[in-house]
Amino acid sequence: MNDNNAVFGTDGIRGRTGGKVINPESILKLGWAVGKALCQQPGNKILIGKDTRISGYMLESALEAGLSAAGMNIQLVGPLPTPGIAYLTKTLRASAGIVITASHNPYWDNGLKFFASNGGKLTEDDEKRVISQLSQPLTMVDSALLGKAERIDDARGRYAEFCKQSFPDDLSLSGMTIVVDCANGATYQVAPSVFAELGARVITLGGAPNGLNINLECGSTQPKALQQAVLKHQADVGIAFDGDGDRLIMVDHRGDLVNGDSCLYVMATHALKMDEAPVGVVGTQMSNEGLVRTLAEKDIGFYRAEVGDKYVLSALQSRGWQMGGEPSGHLIHLGKTTTGDGIIAALQVLRAMCESDRSLHELCADLNVFPQVLINIALSSGDLERMQTEAFSQLMKKSQKKLSGRGRVLVRLSGTEPVVRVMAESDDANLTQKVAEGVVEFFQSKYAKQHNKK
Repeated sequence: MNDNNAVFGTDGIRGRTGGKVINPESILKLGWAVGKALCQQPGNKILIGKDTRISGYMLESALEAGLSAAGMNIQLVGPLPTPGIAYLTKTLRASAGIVITASHNPYWDNGLKFFASNGGKLTEDDEKRVISQLSQPLTMVDSALLGKAERIDDARGRYAEFCKQSFPDDLSLSGMTIVVDCANGATYQVAPSVFAELGARVITLGGAPNGLNINLECGSTQPKALQQAVLKHQADVGIAFDGDGDRLIMVDHRGDLVNGDSCLYVMATHALKMDEAPVGVVGTQMSNEGLVRTLAEKDIGFYRAEVGDKYVLSALQSRGWQMGGEPSGHLIHLGKTTTGDGIIAALQVLRAMCESDRSLHELCADLNVFPQVLINIALSSGDLERMQTEAFSQLMKKSQKKLSGRGRVLVRLSGTEPVVRVMAESDDANLTQKVAEGVVEFFQSKYAKQHNKK
């Protein structure tokens, strides 16, 4: 993990609103630092979007003030999915794009995600320049050179058309019933209209944001309501996004969850069938071993990157591959867009369903998923140090030995939440559960105040 993650994390900056990092003073300074670091020419502009959190208004104003003080012009697009900001940053020729969001976190958190002028994530060098500016005193340009702000009224329509263009012109979703859960977040206006305009009958959940209900008992991290709605309405498929729209989780017609690994499998194998497939697929350390082995059976390569979509993107680019993602639903298709995009990924899965005339359940049937256990443990004081101890090292060796080459165990710090993530998987469900619980016990019995199984 590089040193930039101390500030930027695995996917931008995130924290409790009103805390040490996410507060008006810090965001104003950060806006100024971004302006000074990334935009050296007078008249440059930076795009700002946000999700539906109530704190977005406050942080947008602070960010705007900081950028203006650095002499940068600002274009405001309002609530729009994170991948929409990536797209518009590139097409509107902005120097950078910033999204005010905490993704799948609850409303009381917020943060920032950043895009470079090409629509991709900031490079490590870009991040270093921003970090360097943060240590400098904030100075304002001359009054005549202050940045100006304008609102882009057609941003949502532009992004919706871009999404629809990723779906074949000769295909229609006519006759298909889709339940779409927008997590009361940034996709609430765009996603239902995209699927409806392509011909589907759309039933919307989580489409009434009030600033406080983003990701609340809805969306990709809490899909129970979506599963129930798919069964109730006898829908063909369910689609769930997270608060900022860069994650996708689906539900088949039987009400079964289809996570990011499975969606990636459908996308990759259908591309192979249509003679469009790249050499391989990029996943992460969290990707299911069953996905790796099933893809290998179909002569599709696989590479495990570090957790975080910026690492997936980097690995795709270095290998010349197109598809990658994470079980959580961050899915990237470089043949369609520059970053993880929930709507576009969903359209690629729907395309596979339409062109094969098979249900989502049928398309996933050949994927032999290993039983996997993921447990989040609330991070306690001292956990970071204890993960570097000999006792922890011995625990991990013993845990791996118990799996006897049949699986693996992984313990990592989350880059988006204050938790330790414990993941275990093997071809034996009972063994997997025991190994995971053994690792959790190491933390819980001595150090952690609580843990949350998922």
